[in-house]
Amino acid sequence: MIKNVVEHLQQVAAMATSRPAMPSAGLAAVPGNFATELQRSLARVSQAQEAAYAQAQAYELGAPGVSLDHVMIESQKAGIAFQATVQVRNRLIAAYQEISSMPV
Repeated sequence: MIKNVVEHLQQVAAMATSRPAMPSAGLAAVPGNFATELQRSLARVSQAQEAAYAQAQAYELGAPGVSLDHVMIESQKAGIAFQATVQVRNRLIAAYQEISSMPV
């Protein structure tokens, strides 16, 4: 999961700089602009958080087949995805501030 997130972020970064992305095994290049890719990434992070919450809730209710280690793994996946998203946001804000401070 983490590898997929990193590869996806590399593809988004490559698209933002207009460089051709290095297609990695298992990930096909998705056509679209930066905003579309960003929306898809945010949707995936949201889905990961919802899945982690649902898994935790199922564990609390005593659902069969749901163990604590699965809950913790899903929670960590969602947390890492969220942290990566926050880092991308921070980089975008820094880039915007740098561009807006350039003399015209």
